[in-house]
This record gives sequence, structure tokens and C-alpha cells, in this order.
Amino acid sequence: MARRYLLEFEKPLVELEKQIEQIRELARDSEVDVSQQLLQLETLAARRRDEIFRALTPAEKIQVARHPQRPSTLDFIQMFCEDWIELHGDRSCSDDSALVGGIARIDDKAVMLIGQQKGRDTKENVARNFGMAKPGGYRKALRLMNHADRFNLPIICFIDTPGAYAGLLAEEQGQGEAIAVNLREMFRLKVPIIATVIGEGGSGGALGIGVADKLLMFEHSVYTVASPEACASILWRDAGKAPEAASALKITGTDLLTLGIVDEVIKEPSGGNNWAPLQAGEALKQALLKYLMELSALPVQTLRDKRYEKFRRIGSFLEPSTQEGQLIS
Repeated sequence: MARRYLLEFEKPLVELEKQIEQIRELARDSEVDVSQQLLQLETLAARRRDEIFRALTPAEKIQVARHPQRPSTLDFIQMFCEDWIELHGDRSCSDDSALVGGIARIDDKAVMLIGQQKGRDTKENVARNFGMAKPGGYRKALRLMNHADRFNLPIICFIDTPGAYAGLLAEEQGQGEAIAVNLREMFRLKVPIIATVIGEGGSGGALGIGVADKLLMFEHSVYTVASPEACASILWRDAGKAPEAASALKITGTDLLTLGIVDEVIKEPSGGNNWAPLQAGEALKQALLKYLMELSALPVQTLRDKRYEKFRRIGSFLEPSTQEGQLIS
């Protein structure tokens, strides 16, 4: 069994985990019946884990969203997709490994899958550029979306990036233009689009594959216009104020559901998706199937009109200075 990576706020569980492992070793090495003690400790650990995760701050949710063992795009594809065929290249100059895509089936429904892909360790992260796509990645995504539109394949996007790559070469190759074109073109597509924030959704890098008919989030994922560290550096010139920025940015699923940005927050297993990835995969699969059925029943023009209206509504807010909370756009 792989060693679990515990976050700082999970440290109170360390001693319980050690006791559970010691009892399991005792059970393996002897004929002593320790099932009752094991059950009691596992129940206690689960209860404490629930208490910790129900009280997470936005800054702590970011740590969960960035957890190195959190299921990635390719993990979810392997969990509940069949006949997966990865498609490569932007047909211009590159094949960005930070953004993957291809054709697969979810149950009996053929779909186009696109998502950012991070690595598990330093070597993989370097190869995947930490999930930060370059212009070629977004152009590859658009090529696959056009392919899906041509063959009437619904598009499923998995968002998991701190942002688009901001290096000099990316800017020289037209990073802003590549993302902007994706935003424009996704509004005209005639097929259903469902996007899910499976980890960290940051800045235009997330939005470059995030113009969708339905936007979903996992319970401990985050979706933000800029990383809290970047926001704190800009506003206070102090990255140490990232926790305050995280609270102010309203980056959690609960906040974004209230603001009308996301359509559903998918509940995670106790301790986050990294504790029970198969359970998380099943929850995501059921949500995707539900919305695929709903969106596939809509006429094309209605689908596109609703998609446009959904994003036109974003940016409305309640003005606190008015007595009745007048809606301002």
C-alpha cells in the first residue's frame, strides 16, 4: 500500500494511523483477533477526518486541491471510460503534454475528453509542465473540439491547472490569443460541453477549456481568477497573505455555487478524493451522465443560447450599499 501524503492540518490523524497500522501488522503476524479494536480505531479516525474536512478554510482547500495524490485527468479517464484513444498535436508545431485529449466512451456514449494533466512527482511534473499548458496546448484543445463538433461528440473537459504557462516563449507564441480564440470558438460549438474542476482551476488557463453548458466542481476543488499567492503579491506585495486573499476571492465550490458560477458541487469522500479515488470517479461519472442526457435533449440553437446567457450573467452582484440589495450588472 502506497504511503499517504498527509497535509499539515491532517497531522492530528498521524497517531491514529500509526496505531491502526500496528494493529494490522499484529493481525498479520499472529492469530490474535483484533477486529474489534481495529474497527473502533478506524471509526474514530473517520470521525475525526470528517470533522477536520468539514471545517476547512479556503486556504486549506487549496492544499487539498493541489494534493499530489489527488486523482488527475488521466486517472478519471481510466476509472470510468472505455476505448480511450489519445489524440496528439495541434497540427501546427507542437504536442503539449500539459493538456491531453482524445476519444472514449462513458457507458455507451461516445465523447471527446480534454483536460490538463499534472504529474505525480517532480520528474512527471516537469514533463507535464505542472499542468500549465502553452499556446500549442490550447490550439490542440481547439482542434479536438472542432473534431468533436464535426462528428457530433459531446465534449467533457477536466480542469486542473494553476494557470496557463506564463513564460517568455509562450507569450511570443501567442498565449493570450490562443486562449481568447478558444473562448470565442467554444460559444459557437453545436455539441454539449461539460467542464469539471477536478483540482485547481486557475486564471485564463482554466477558462481556456472552461466555456461550458454545465460547470461542475468537486467539493474541495478551487476555481479562481488568480492564485491567492499571486493576488496577495499584487495587492499587498506579500505572498504570505495568501490565506487572506483566498478567503476574499471566493474560490470554493460553496461560494461559487451561491454566485451562480458553477452548476453543481460534487461531494468528495471523507478526507478528499485522494482517500477514495474510485468513489470520487463514480460520483463524477454519474454527474456527467446526468448532464449528458439533459443537454443532449436540447435543440442546438437552444443549447448555444443558454451557454451564451450563462456567461452573460456572470458578473452580476448584490450592491451592499442599497437597502434591498439591488442586482447590479
